[in-house]
Amino acid sequence: MKNRENFLVLLSAGLDSTVNLKLASLRGNVLLALTFDYGQVAREQEIKRSALICRELGVPHKVVELPWLREIAKSGLLSGEVPRIRDGKELGKRSWEQVWVPGRNLLFISIGVAFAEAMEADGVVCGFNKEEGEIFPDNSPSFVSAMNSLLQYASLREIKVISFTQDMDKGEIARLGWEIGAPLQHCWPCYLGGEEICGECESCFRFLRALKKAGLYEIWKEKRRL
Repeated sequence: MKNRENFLVLLSAGLDSTVNLKLASLRGNVLLALTFDYGQVAREQEIKRSALICRELGVPHKVVELPWLREIAKSGLLSGEVPRIRDGKELGKRSWEQVWVPGRNLLFISIGVAFAEAMEADGVVCGFNKEEGEIFPDNSPSFVSAMNSLLQYASLREIKVISFTQDMDKGEIARLGWEIGAPLQHCWPCYLGGEEICGECESCFRFLRALKKAGLYEIWKEKRRL
């Protein structure tokens, strides 16, 4: 019987990374989940929610601080000036450029690979999806493929970048997450950092639309209150 693979997971507490963490725990051993603090407005909520998710799933959790990234990046994720999406018509009109952080996923994965090699992990798991893979170039299947080609030169181990949800839309991911018992009530999808999600930024819009598409919105609201 094949030995279970060891994974390192990049966790932001969003829907995609939360479901990927749960899937990784079912398909292998999760050695560590990494959450990044690069000065984003939502960092406190992302860190708090990620810690809750890891505690529920019994996964070790570490926060990696990258304060210098805030100094050089110009992004709505850092300033809080993000587009408001009210009916979905604004999606796809280059609103993504306002929240773009240059090199972010390249940097996160590189750090993940460093940890993975040190911990003898087999893969770095990321939360990507089909919808955003068509918009954000560093979420795309081509990006993952390019990273995996590069890693043969960047690591002495055969480490691969994996996203179990790469070919799924967010509604499918939400449904799968519910079916496998991912702690969706702890997710923080919002670009902002208030006490509750704003419900209007692009990330919130996609998250709430996914829950409604999967028929989980009312269930999520009830579990969120518990």
